[in-house]
Amino acid sequence: MSDATIEAGPRLRGADLFAKATFAAGVFVVVFVVGFLATTHLPYDALGYLVGRDFLNTWMGARAALDGSIIPLFNFHTYQAIIHHTFGPLPPEYNWSYPPHILLFIWPLGYLPYLAGLAVWSVAGFAIYLVVASTEDRSRTALLFLAVSPAVGINLVTGQNGFFTAALLILAVRHVDRKPILVGLCLGILTLKPQLGLLFPLALALSGRWRCLASAALTALALAGATTVLFGPEVWTGYLREVVPFQTAVMYTVQGLPLGLMPTAFMNARLWGAGPDVAWLVQTPFTLLAAVAVVWAFAKRRDPQLSMAVLITAGFIATPYIAVHDMVVFGWLIAVLRPRLCGIWDARLALAVWTLPVTTILFGLCHLPVSAPILAAFLLRLVWLLRNDASQAVRYEPATA
Repeated sequence: MSDATIEAGPRLRGADLFAKATFAAGVFVVVFVVGFLATTHLPYDALGYLVGRDFLNTWMGARAALDGSIIPLFNFHTYQAIIHHTFGPLPPEYNWSYPPHILLFIWPLGYLPYLAGLAVWSVAGFAIYLVVASTEDRSRTALLFLAVSPAVGINLVTGQNGFFTAALLILAVRHVDRKPILVGLCLGILTLKPQLGLLFPLALALSGRWRCLASAALTALALAGATTVLFGPEVWTGYLREVVPFQTAVMYTVQGLPLGLMPTAFMNARLWGAGPDVAWLVQTPFTLLAAVAVVWAFAKRRDPQLSMAVLITAGFIATPYIAVHDMVVFGWLIAVLRPRLCGIWDARLALAVWTLPVTTILFGLCHLPVSAPILAAFLLRLVWLLRNDASQAVRYEPATA
């Protein structure tokens, strides 16, 4: 038996593992959707939650933007009163958490009834994600892998914005050397969820992509300025005075199931019973690991694909507050890296990350803080592959408009 045949064995098993995972995820999605629809009593699900529960914030923000009554969203108790007046008492209690410039993008949804708005939001988000994520490979196998990604199901159920943020991240890393203006636009819009782009300025500065940075800064300033002109400066003072402290308090005091929705070292420590001070001590080495990995990956010329994979993964490790619905981008990332992760152990690790949006919840229910270590292991493996990649001589091309 030749060496090539011996080497091909684990690689074929890895490819087979991806195929089996795709099939299993597809079956799970079908069963879950059928079961969900069979037990739903619109506009409520079987547990009494509003269908697309997190979309409520988006829809309420859109309605407030049309009515010009934005400031009441920022106060927790006032916001609860508005929700109860609109829908009646709902579990769970909602708080507004988005920066004000999200209103520039969501206001048209306010013209639609809640369920119609949710349908448009979900279908449009899913379609945009598939179009953007499938550019490299539009085969049936690749599309299915993207479509049945566990994070996709999480977003469809919760009505979250993970499809849109994933599309922005994908466009940013894909065009970083060819379309710096577009990259900056995407990163500027991504300030709607600033934790997702936390390490991008560091990577762009280290690699000399100054036009991307300038475009991102100008986009963020333009969005902030437009929001101020349209809704008044008080939306920013209200946001900083009411929303930011409340969100910080939520991070420190949240208990129960929400802890199992966040695959960060900080929340893993909280899941295990640690207080905020100890949780920060646990988070710190993970943040340092993420920052060091990005510095190493971008301080000199290296393989662009693996470098960008390091950047995306490190971004999820560096922050203490990020949720499973934000992990849609990993469906695309692992699909792109599959040819380089088809060894049996690499495939297992990649699929552990791919399924993390669901398994994090299961780990949380069992009080097992393992989601952050899985992400860290994936990051370290990417760094190892990047270090040993034969094509490290790839040169960063000058950015062009």
